[in-house]
Amino acid sequence: MFKISIASSNEEASETAFEIIRSIVTENPQPVLGLATGSSPVGLYQKMIEAYKKGLSYRSCITFNLDEYVGIDKNHEQSYYTFMHENLFNGIDIPGEQIHIPCGSNGNEEQACRDYEEEISRYTVDVQVLGIGSDGHIAFNEPETPFDSVTHIMPLTEQTRKDNARFFGGNIDLVPKTAITQGLATIMRAKKIVLIATGNNKAQAVYDTISGPVTVDCPASILQRHPDVTVILDQEAASKLK
Repeated sequence: MFKISIASSNEEASETAFEIIRSIVTENPQPVLGLATGSSPVGLYQKMIEAYKKGLSYRSCITFNLDEYVGIDKNHEQSYYTFMHENLFNGIDIPGEQIHIPCGSNGNEEQACRDYEEEISRYTVDVQVLGIGSDGHIAFNEPETPFDSVTHIMPLTEQTRKDNARFFGGNIDLVPKTAITQGLATIMRAKKIVLIATGNNKAQAVYDTISGPVTVDCPASILQRHPDVTVILDQEAASKLK
């Protein structure tokens, strides 16, 4: 079931998402957070850091990230390991051993997928933060990904690589061609999901997710089958909704 919030600004969207995170962090003795990368959650992470500076502790949290590129070192400037530390973990008090990010550079990515799925299966994610791709992908589950998929290696579409080329100086040739990603079934096990989408380029994907058929052509449409999804949009991302 969708709860749709249309914000007047990125600031408002980030604040709405943060209040959900705050409630889970403060009400649970060991909150498990599912985290995403990309531009959509950056404002949320800034709010989390601001709250830490005002006294909110994340020391009891356990986190699982959605995905990671294959073939670049975790310390590469565009790895999701680096992204998460620069945008969140370096600014809060969560212990490093409670942070989980897939490893895409150990030379045995298939085993890394199995290990990651086994580890996340030991927990129940209290809230999973998601962005959405312009083609409707969530995490790196591209169109045609089976709904019963668990953590796996995903070849990235040309559209996704074009969309992400802006992080690689606009050069698509520098964007990795594969990634490790939580599967759709993995994501759907979370108790609560928060999907954040902003910008005109996400409007069609948002419409297809909420109002279209449930189909692997739009992986995010599987969220129609989840009992608790909050969708936080700006005016542009919501422009195709009635």
